[in-house]
Amino acid sequence: MTTLTKPGLRPANPNFSSGPCAKRPGWSVEALKAAALGRSHRAKIGKAKLEQAIELTREVLQVPADYRIGIVPASDTGAVEMALWSLLGERGVDMVAWESFGAGWVTDVVKQLKLADVRKFEAGYGALPDLAKIDFDRDVVFTWNGTTSGVRVPNGDFIPAGRKGLTICDATSAAFAQKLDFEKLDVVTFSWQKALGGEGAHGMLILSPRAVERLETYKPSWPLPKIFRLTSGGKLIEGIFKGETINTPSMLCVEDYLDALHWAKSIGGLEALIARADANAAVLDRFVETSPWLGHLAVQAATRSNTSVCLSFADSQVTALDADGQAAFAKGLVSALDKEGVAYDIGSYRDAPPGLRIWCGATVETSDLEALLPWLDWAFATQKASLKAAA
Repeated sequence: MTTLTKPGLRPANPNFSSGPCAKRPGWSVEALKAAALGRSHRAKIGKAKLEQAIELTREVLQVPADYRIGIVPASDTGAVEMALWSLLGERGVDMVAWESFGAGWVTDVVKQLKLADVRKFEAGYGALPDLAKIDFDRDVVFTWNGTTSGVRVPNGDFIPAGRKGLTICDATSAAFAQKLDFEKLDVVTFSWQKALGGEGAHGMLILSPRAVERLETYKPSWPLPKIFRLTSGGKLIEGIFKGETINTPSMLCVEDYLDALHWAKSIGGLEALIARADANAAVLDRFVETSPWLGHLAVQAATRSNTSVCLSFADSQVTALDADGQAAFAKGLVSALDKEGVAYDIGSYRDAPPGLRIWCGATVETSDLEALLPWLDWAFATQKASLKAAA
């Protein structure tokens, strides 16, 4: 029931941004006091912390023992670009996209790498492309979870075990919240500032033995800048996957990532993280089911994200507005919540349809989402009243 009366209860933590995401419950700057500040990342202490970050990542994410894990520059974007520029070109590639970031990888492959044999499988916001049409004898690039559309692949069953091509998966808003089928994935990338609420600028690059074999047997025809180079003399640079980073990492950010990983272990590891995200997403599901003014942007329940939950307007007066009018309505609603200090950064992504995007990853407390719901109704009622007054 929408009302113009302000709710009494407020979320204890109003941070619902889809990146950088909320810090883990109970976080404070004291968690960083053991950071190796003022020390070289190549010193014994720095290298030990980087190695620990890699091994804890393997443990919490349940990465197979024969997969390499590296810390790379430029967040998830840097990790994806390293994979695209280093691995593609040996065979044709199928690009699969259904939201902004996936579309960006399509643009890079078609317009920057300018590969000759590229097939595109795309869908609009809210839906998946027909995954059955993908040819896995070719290389395949896709996002596991569409951060800006709230649409994810339900599992890895659409990928055959006997594939000939490589699967390159941008998993930045799926890692630590959804079960990644590593046996079906040859390259997995993500960033620290997503599901565990770490700090930005660093990416993770996970390679299967098949991906390593490609790197050591195939050399792209284009030059690679130093920051993208994963091999030397035709062999994998093993140091990258043992904490010897390509460029200088922030040891303060490393410490924060370690803190998040230790927290993840302390609550029960990957299964507990997934359960927390599922419980959070369920709060919004129940709200949408009984809300006359909201709907899910993701059409199929099986493909709805449990992290970046994207919501669209269902109210007839709002949907009757043109695109600019709907965008203004959404902006006003989000601004009202921001001014009240009850929800920050929950507007839909700039390229997505007007609406809301609320992060439900494991670092968000379910109680905070429950406290937010009456405020959503209040903000909608307030904006609706303004809309009527202007009519």
